[in-house]
Amino acid sequence: MRKLKLQAQISIDGYVAGPNGEMNWMMWNMDDKLKAHILELNDPVGAILLGRKMTDGFITHWESVVTKPSDPQFALARKMVETPKVVFTRTLEKSPWKNTVLANGNLSTEINKLKKQEGGTDIIVYGGAGFVSSLIQEGLVDEYHLFVNPTAIGKGMSIFSDLKEPRKFTMKKATSFACGVVVLQYEPANG
Repeated sequence: MRKLKLQAQISIDGYVAGPNGEMNWMMWNMDDKLKAHILELNDPVGAILLGRKMTDGFITHWESVVTKPSDPQFALARKMVETPKVVFTRTLEKSPWKNTVLANGNLSTEINKLKKQEGGTDIIVYGGAGFVSSLIQEGLVDEYHLFVNPTAIGKGMSIFSDLKEPRKFTMKKATSFACGVVVLQYEPANG
């Protein structure tokens, strides 16, 4: 069965975006080792999940970068553009984006259907905050890759604020990078 991995940028005080979705606090000058780590994380990925609100910016950004072979993020941009995307939406009936399909059924049903598809490649989710929060609340995420930025923002959007009870996790790996980002890899604890 395919694994659903979450890759999320997060502030040191636990927010994935500012109160109005601001992302200006994130570490954008990633070192080469962090870029290689991101490519390695995405290498076995065969599908990208996105919430509707995040999709325009995500796809537009990566389609822009892939037109510039000299851009330091070109290799990642190719992966982002070439990987099929599934956008979860309640409002759209047809996808306006290339290489993208829409899902608008029950979240757990749709995710479990994707996990059972042939191919054996992982699925990764990038956001947005509300969509990721719903996945976490439903217990659908198999691996958490939290990119902790060396910034506190005081208030903002959290992906864990809708939990109805505490969740326990097992630490799999912690990796620090010269740019100040620490990547924490967790899996849900069993039992």
